[in-house]
Amino acid sequence: MDFDCCSFFKAVADPTRVKIMMLLAKREMCVSDICQHFQMKQPSISHHLNILKNAKIVTDRKEGKEVYYSLNSCCIDSCCSDFMKKFRGSG
Repeated sequence: MDFDCCSFFKAVADPTRVKIMMLLAKREMCVSDICQHFQMKQPSISHHLNILKNAKIVTDRKEGKEVYYSLNSCCIDSCCSDFMKKFRGSG
């Protein structure tokens, strides 16, 4: 799978999204679980999750009425690796 590394870095430029990624690195979570770690309302967290999802940093799955999010570590590995290759002269 190809990842848009520009979208990746734009998405991770926000501290809230980085914190969401750190939470999802520990375990899969639904929006209400994530909201408990912020002083934000659910629509704001959903907006951040949508940006992460569009950048393919998180994936989601539906279970009943709940949507569960998890970190897509392949995207992170790929974009960070590609980025570092550019500075090593092999990209």
